[in-house]
Amino acid sequence: MTIQTGRTEELISLTERSTAHNYHPLPVVITEGEGAWVRDVEGRRYLDCLAAYSAVNFGHRHPDIVDAVRTQLDRVTLTSRAFHHDLLGPFAQELGELAGKELVLPMNTGAEAVETAIKVARKWGYEVKGVPEDRATILVADGNFHGRTVSIVSFSTDPVARTHFGPFTPGFTVVPYGDPTALADAIDHTTVAVLIEPIQGEAGVVVPPAGYLSQVRQLCDARELLFIADEIQSGLGRTGATFACEHEDVVPDLYLLGKALGGGVVPVSAVVGDSSVLGVIHPGEHGSTFGGNPLACAAGRAVVAMLRTGEWQRRATELGEHLLSRLRPLVGAGLLAVRGRGLWAGIDIDPALMTGRQASEALLAEGVLAKDTHGSTIRLAPPLVVTPEEIDLAVGALSRVLANAR
Repeated sequence: MTIQTGRTEELISLTERSTAHNYHPLPVVITEGEGAWVRDVEGRRYLDCLAAYSAVNFGHRHPDIVDAVRTQLDRVTLTSRAFHHDLLGPFAQELGELAGKELVLPMNTGAEAVETAIKVARKWGYEVKGVPEDRATILVADGNFHGRTVSIVSFSTDPVARTHFGPFTPGFTVVPYGDPTALADAIDHTTVAVLIEPIQGEAGVVVPPAGYLSQVRQLCDARELLFIADEIQSGLGRTGATFACEHEDVVPDLYLLGKALGGGVVPVSAVVGDSSVLGVIHPGEHGSTFGGNPLACAAGRAVVAMLRTGEWQRRATELGEHLLSRLRPLVGAGLLAVRGRGLWAGIDIDPALMTGRQASEALLAEGVLAKDTHGSTIRLAPPLVVTPEEIDLAVGALSRVLANAR
């Protein structure tokens, strides 16, 4: 392939002219990816330390996932849910078994899974718990990120997500993250569910205090509430367990899954729970033309099969320990704090040195892809196929960026 000098600028300009400006991407145009590495249109290679916000947990174009989807492309790609197809039942059964649940409600995106859970929780509240009609409320956490639909940003505490998008959907109460006392105080006769991230990703990989998830589970049991765990980013191996809730031996009533469930090949999401909860949904009340399509199921089955071995969870644990051990010495040398679990780290850069955006741009020049979140915070989430040597490369690049800024 002939590399075209200036092609990056040309394609970025075309994108900026032709698409709505709902993202602020780094100035790189990716054209190829394999494993933990990507290549841009100029032929430069970069170590991917974002993994599409954990959607590419198993690396770019993992052969098991690509082969499953390629095989399915030769058979059938879409039937809609007006008919059965031969992969939906096996996919749902296998995913349910992985989660220890009875039923799966397939969708496409993470935000769709969250919206689905909101509908399910409200309907369960009216039909099972007996909450007065149109009075159901759901407790959520400060600093949350569950998507950007109108209902979801209605309970966001990020002004960028909310400003000029009202009027907002009622029925949500925000409490401090990691504070079980505040959660307990907010429960009343209208409360039907608690919706939280076991680890807050967009907030900067914020790990709650030890015991918090267990206390949420106990509160939900005592007050007859659904515990809904948004594991869209934290689930499916990223934290060293299949689900982040497992770190406290907690099982929620509903798992919300997405991103890595499609292996970075096709969008796949799901709400996973028991019939006592998901059984409140009946034909015509909720759905999606593409939800549970054959391609999605092919990718999802490959992902579930990979996770059943435990290999990826072990890799995330071991590589995560290596990553954090390399990052922690940088605290006081340009970093204010390091947080993480498994192969997922949030780093707070001294804002006197640079913003997170500036740090991401400097890392880009070093051949490492990362992305800022709020202020001077950056998340690191390389694919689980990354090696210790590649982690050392990334941390070395970060060390040079910090040194150059001091």
